[in-house]
Amino acid sequence: MADIDTSRLLWIVTGVQLRAELGDRSLAYRIEGEARRLLKELLPSGDGEPARMTPVVVADVYYLNNEDIQDQPVISVGGPGVNAVSNSLLNDVATAVAIENSLLVQMDVEMNDLRCAVWGMDHLQTVQAVDLFLAKGYLEMFIRGVVKWAEETKL
Repeated sequence: MADIDTSRLLWIVTGVQLRAELGDRSLAYRIEGEARRLLKELLPSGDGEPARMTPVVVADVYYLNNEDIQDQPVISVGGPGVNAVSNSLLNDVATAVAIENSLLVQMDVEMNDLRCAVWGMDHLQTVQAVDLFLAKGYLEMFIRGVVKWAEETKL
């Protein structure tokens, strides 16, 4: 099997705990599908070349144990209690939307920091956070930032 070029991946991270696997992984795949559509629209491949960025869903343990990928764009799904990446981003990434005691979308809306966390206080509120993230254009804003980054780094 050929080596995977991890520099061309958009990381979508869920927790490895059973609650995260049962609840958040399907939400991460939902984000992955929409991100794939947006990337195809905004960053088309040319002449049969593979797309320059590909979203991939992985567990927090994989992401945190691979330091060489941690400077790339990432979307963390699920709260800090079930996702160690969301926990690590909690105090480091700006808040775009916060509904007190309910849900949070953390991301730099100026796209200087391409790390993002989407979560709620429980599974239903995480579903609502993902719905908001998609419906209000935050994912598209994030993907536009990723496209700009990919073009600047000549991926």
